[in-house]
Amino acid sequence: VQTRVRMQCARVRESKFKPIIMDNYYNDRHFWFELDHDQTNKLISLLSSVAINPRSSAPKNSAKWKNIVRSLPSPDKSEKIEGFDALDAEYKTSSKSKNNLSMEACSSEQVVEKDEKDLIYKRLKELVLSRDCSDSTLAGCAEDTAVVNDLDLEDGSLSVIRYTYRQSPVTLHVLLLSDSSYPCMQLVQEMEELKASKIEHNYRIGYLEQKLVQAETEIRQLKDQCLLSASVSNPSVPRVDETLVESLSEVQLHLDDSMFLVGGYDGVSHLSTFKSYSPIQDVITSLKPMNSVRSYTSVAELNGELYIFGGGKENSWYDTVEAYDPSNNRWSSRPSLSKKKGSLGGGSVNGKIFALGGGNGIESFSDVEMFDLDVGRWILGHSMQEKRFALASAALNGALYAVGGYDGSDYLKSAERFDPREHSWAKIGSMNSKRGCHSLVAMHEKLYALGGFNGSAMVRSVEIFDPRRGSWMSGEPMNQSRGYSATALLKDSIYMIGGLKANNDIIDTIERYQEGQGWQVIHPKNMGKLCFSSAIVL
Repeated sequence: VQTRVRMQCARVRESKFKPIIMDNYYNDRHFWFELDHDQTNKLISLLSSVAINPRSSAPKNSAKWKNIVRSLPSPDKSEKIEGFDALDAEYKTSSKSKNNLSMEACSSEQVVEKDEKDLIYKRLKELVLSRDCSDSTLAGCAEDTAVVNDLDLEDGSLSVIRYTYRQSPVTLHVLLLSDSSYPCMQLVQEMEELKASKIEHNYRIGYLEQKLVQAETEIRQLKDQCLLSASVSNPSVPRVDETLVESLSEVQLHLDDSMFLVGGYDGVSHLSTFKSYSPIQDVITSLKPMNSVRSYTSVAELNGELYIFGGGKENSWYDTVEAYDPSNNRWSSRPSLSKKKGSLGGGSVNGKIFALGGGNGIESFSDVEMFDLDVGRWILGHSMQEKRFALASAALNGALYAVGGYDGSDYLKSAERFDPREHSWAKIGSMNSKRGCHSLVAMHEKLYALGGFNGSAMVRSVEIFDPRRGSWMSGEPMNQSRGYSATALLKDSIYMIGGLKANNDIIDTIERYQEGQGWQVIHPKNMGKLCFSSAIVL
């Protein structure tokens, strides 16, 4: 990384510059160094206010020039070298009276002029070449000759003389103090500025290329949306369904009128499918399937990813967890639960995912597991007050609710709430009816318990819980009894997708509920039968 000193400034306390780069702090003491233009301008303004003159700290009675000698090698013996006197002694031969040069520091405070610098150059060169060869052979003279390779004299900086002595490279550093400036220094500075300008130019080109790619993607997406609109409004246009092109899948991932459907059972086999469904456009888009077949699973969102945990098929249960990234349509494995379980509840609160209850077909659980990204594994938390298999759960106002379920002997009408601030579960008002394999949705500061199994039959009743009143009241019932439905809230509407009805028949319809309009039955064109599935909206 090349740097250039533009000005010298007094030290600035962190309390002064921290407000300017506050967005760059990733903890209390450390911050990222990349600055935007606004931050850079503010920092330069702050530092300019405490700028100091770099020459003001030099003593007025300092020498106009002095020398610093480093590592002058001698093949005969090693000795301490100080100043030009030691250098002069090293170059003396048996004829001590010849070419004896001595350099003394000048104590004058006048500015070193050009002719004085020329004189310094001349004397330094003479010093290097003043080796007496009269008592040596021609070969020895050639061996001892010091050849000046380079001489650099720069104003106000450490100048360097490079030469060869006894076939060994020697570097002599001379410090010249002067107020003069030379075009060479200005040229170097301009070159550095040109390099910096080139770097910024390349950065802008890269940024514009990135924006161009984004614009082309948006254009392609708009074309796909136009195709969708045409297929809905004009029956003569071939219908766009699961055969949509890949670019349309990318569009669906970002539409705010879609939900995700996870796995389930279609009456023939358990599924590993993962789909995006837009009820408004009646469009289903197949996305990359999960790594395993899953029914009776739970799903929650964390940091823009969808976590699918637990579940199973028939009499086989899972403890595995998968995460889906909508930005690249890919699945990744995540740390497993502490035990295999299905028909469990789930939800995310305060940046953590909770897995509630569930069972394995033999035993019902009251366990609560919490996944924390910082820890990177599932941690056992405070258990619920009752065992709950096939329960329903939802998050509302930073609290987690667990409602109904099966405790191993009977279906439950009880409900409880977990407040992360209190780290404990507390009983709330019980429902009017027992329910299991039902759904729970939070809408308009209330909880809706929908359908399910009451211990003897599937029901279509709805109960609504108001946390401010602490009690449940009856809501408008659905058109059809159903349980094990995939349920989601989308644009202030509750969608009950598929499920089981009486005699364990699988349902292929959807019911939508809106306040003031009640329940409406929807017959999707390409949904088919579906139960034991889960749904979620990003």
